[in-house]
Amino acid sequence: MAAYGEFAWFYDEFNGEADYQALFDYVHGELEANGVAGGLLADLGCGTGDLTLMLSQAGYDVIGIDRSPEMLSVFREKADELGLSGKVLLLCQDILSMELYGTIRAAVSTFDTFNHIGPIQQFEKAVRQAAFFMEKGGVFLFDLNTPYKHEQILGDNAYTIEAPDARCDWQNHYDPAGWVDMQLTITDVPSENYAASCLLSDGDEAIAAILPTDPGTYQLTIAMSGDDSYTGSGQFTFTIPE
Repeated sequence: MAAYGEFAWFYDEFNGEADYQALFDYVHGELEANGVAGGLLADLGCGTGDLTLMLSQAGYDVIGIDRSPEMLSVFREKADELGLSGKVLLLCQDILSMELYGTIRAAVSTFDTFNHIGPIQQFEKAVRQAAFFMEKGGVFLFDLNTPYKHEQILGDNAYTIEAPDARCDWQNHYDPAGWVDMQLTITDVPSENYAASCLLSDGDEAIAAILPTDPGTYQLTIAMSGDDSYTGSGQFTFTIPE
């Protein structure tokens, strides 16, 4: 999976409903239950760092690892605000080939990071890479979205996530062969003053009725389907001059 890039700047807005306190309580409880009450811990795919920083505040020596420099930039700003910059080591690395400076007591990976790694061979490689740096008796906690969730819950559904400064349109396509295609369209809400949609099958008049007439730059997204299933989409930008 490609790094998040500019999506990093919107990530926290779209992830606003995540219950980090509950996640921390669970992860912390599992670590302690398995004898890891402190020591060096790596957060694989740490993103913008909310959980990582909570683990640091709980007394762990934390390494945050992510392949997205933009995500780590947001993370670094949060650490600065909390006065934790000198307590958290950030590494811009791919977890498939990460290199640490020694061994760790534990590793965590949340928000289905391991779902995005790719084929089973890469998944196994990532687990082996984490195990390679793990002390004997160490603990690795990670979560996954199951095939049931992708097929029965996400399926070919579309979702819209609203945030104060942006909107994310999320289209899923489930391939029975086991692949999931997710298309995310991010709209910067403050610069948007128009939104409308219709089906192409509604005809020319319906399409003409939703097209903007005011001067400005607009983005047109066309989602395509065949045999009652989503097959892809195209995006086009056009400008109406003043």
